Amino acid sequence: MADDFTEQIIGAAIEVHRILGPGLLESIYEDALCHEFGLKAIPFQRQVAVDVQYKDKVIHGQRLDLIAFDTVVIEIKSSRALPEAAMAQVLSYLKATGLKRALLINFGAMRLTDGIKRISL
Repeated sequence: MADDFTEQIIGAAIEVHRILGPGLLESIYEDALCHEFGLKAIPFQRQVAVDVQYKDKVIHGQRLDLIAFDTVVIEIKSSRALPEAAMAQVLSYLKATGLKRALLINFGAMRLTDGIKRISL
């Protein structure tokens, strides 16, 4: 079922990119993607707080962009090329949440299909 979920998410992202194109702020793509999720009845949570465990201390302060279907982490970027730290960021979100799947979506790509990375643990 998770593959169907990621396909639905990617379809919504492609629709956003088709209409808005590259070059806007991440927050605009996040708003538009949330609207598209609503139109497509894709359940999601936005700006989810993620705690990091360090030894006996819980460290607060990180927020991930979206979680869809309660199982897929979505990290949104908008740059010509993904920063190297983006993959590490997504992997840390997966570890912190205990989830196994993520999509790293770079709306800055000229063709969105070139800007999507699937990550599975």
